[in-house]
Amino acid sequence: MSDVVSILRRFVFESPPGEWAIKQLRELLIGALKQGPVPQHVAFEMDGNRRYARSHRMETVEGHHRGFEALARIMEICYKAGVKTVTVYAFSIENFNRPKYEVEGLMQLAKVKLEQLTTYGDVLDRYGAAVRVIGQREMIRDDVLQVVDKAVARTRHNQKAVLNICFPYTSRAEITTAIQSTVAEFLAPPPPRNTPFSQTRIRQNILSRQLNGHDPLPTIRDSSPEKQTQTGDRAYAAEVEESGDLDEGASSSTTLPPDSPPPRLRDGAGQAHLPSPEDITVETLDSHMYTSEDPPLDLFVRTSGVERLSDFMLWQCHQDTQIFFLECLWPDFDLHHFVWVLLEWQWRMKQRDRDEAPGRRRHVKPRKLVE
Repeated sequence: MSDVVSILRRFVFESPPGEWAIKQLRELLIGALKQGPVPQHVAFEMDGNRRYARSHRMETVEGHHRGFEALARIMEICYKAGVKTVTVYAFSIENFNRPKYEVEGLMQLAKVKLEQLTTYGDVLDRYGAAVRVIGQREMIRDDVLQVVDKAVARTRHNQKAVLNICFPYTSRAEITTAIQSTVAEFLAPPPPRNTPFSQTRIRQNILSRQLNGHDPLPTIRDSSPEKQTQTGDRAYAAEVEESGDLDEGASSSTTLPPDSPPPRLRDGAGQAHLPSPEDITVETLDSHMYTSEDPPLDLFVRTSGVERLSDFMLWQCHQDTQIFFLECLWPDFDLHHFVWVLLEWQWRMKQRDRDEAPGRRRHVKPRKLVE
């Protein structure tokens, strides 16, 4: 009896008529999902590849290979449904603590799959998706880094969607990098202002005013021509600034010779002005995150039944991010799992909009785990 069932299942799912019917059903489901709201940014924590390999008695790297096939399926589902940004956790910095053979296998797998994804990446080109590899580049092997740069360059022209591959990555490293770049930006000296008048013009005006008798000759302590010029320049620049001839916001320091010390910004009391820590806001740090150009994170999905974020997208998970923990292992993840996640997300969005409507009090509902 089991043999008969196996033959029937193989006929239904693997025969050309069966494959055509399944494809049409998938298209119908995705088309139905597009009728409602669609998340614009979805993050996947692709967990369970190693357990899948152990349960199927295969090598660990083969489990990661099956996980990549699942990613290709889910990418197409997301882009076809209208998702603009897909972010996946491909390799954690903590993974470097795994056995060396596994780390080397993952690096080689990433190299091969990135080459396949971009060289024969009809999915990316079909939906106009650009690849971005975000994380600590300095930790990537040189030969893999060359493939990473090639993949990014190969899809740079795509402007409709984005595939963020976090490799190698942790949220703590991302936040640390964002703070470092923010502090460096705040402490950087301001760019030099444009000089409203050239030094040649300043000298000509000084000589013209002195020859016409309007100004006395300046007192010169140093008889060198260079020193005379600098003294005259400063005198004229000060006078022009006092008379208001300079453009608004310009300073006499902009007319000094290049070897003059740079001016320091000062407040009304004449004190040196330095950036205040209060000027650093949530928006400031957000603009320095790897995902600063992407929409806010709407949906976070983790497979394998583990109910934690594991240092992934900690900053991006905001008050409206819906988080789903699924029992299935990542290589098994497909449309029949994801469709329920999207339907649940759409229902939650409708409930949120209804609760936030004018005249209604918002009821906070506990998050429900989807199996």
